[in-house]
Amino acid sequence: METITLRLFRGDATGGKMVDYQVKTFPNMVVLDAVHQIQAEQDSSVACRWNCKAAKCGSCSAEIDGKPALMCKTQVHECAGSTITVTPIRTFPLIKDLVTDVSWNYRMAAKIPPLTPRADVAGKPFNMQQIDVDRVQEFRKCIECFLCQNVCHVLREHERTDAFFGPRQMVRIASLEMHPMDNLNRREQLRGEAGVGFCNITKCCTEVCPESIHITDNAIIPLKERVVDDYFDPVRKGLVAIGLIKKRKKAPLDSVPNDVTKIMR
Repeated sequence: METITLRLFRGDATGGKMVDYQVKTFPNMVVLDAVHQIQAEQDSSVACRWNCKAAKCGSCSAEIDGKPALMCKTQVHECAGSTITVTPIRTFPLIKDLVTDVSWNYRMAAKIPPLTPRADVAGKPFNMQQIDVDRVQEFRKCIECFLCQNVCHVLREHERTDAFFGPRQMVRIASLEMHPMDNLNRREQLRGEAGVGFCNITKCCTEVCPESIHITDNAIIPLKERVVDDYFDPVRKGLVAIGLIKKRKKAPLDSVPNDVTKIMR
């Protein structure tokens, strides 16, 4: 049985320090196992957020040896060296130790209008082509670990939470905007308060996604193209003006329900 050193950040918004713990490993041990072992045997005051331990709840996000990842998905033997450093994700306010306040993400989600079916399909089973199902299904794989939000330089380095919803919410909007049965036009919101123009497609969000969602290529870039079509393409504007292209009605941004649970359905 090998012993490793787990170097954890201990502290809160007022300050903190790195503390070393000696942990005995076992086969296929993940970083979250090591944290739990510390809580059970050495220091019960260590704070970390987790739920499923199966890489599906997205709760145990952290920065492991400087790389954003899920603690429950990162095996100890995959880490370089005998000392593993675990710190909280940097983009969001620190609560305690490895726990951060990610509530801002849910406040932004509450601003996005939910699926609004066309009148001819409302209340009926959706009959969709498989290609449309596959496209939307990719976005629905998101487990809201917010690792993509954590590495987004607009949010992390420039702190523009006032102007950009972040890649997670771009995925949410894409799942609605690209849904063949949805009847709302969310491009005004994308161009405005959602700030899709702030993304410069560095693909850092795609690189850290534990569900391998192609956030940049399949969500953000197509959304950018739709905004360009509506607001900067003179040919399309002319076709809309003469009625050759029908424009979907704009999303009622001032009447979005405040209940986040309704939007999550």
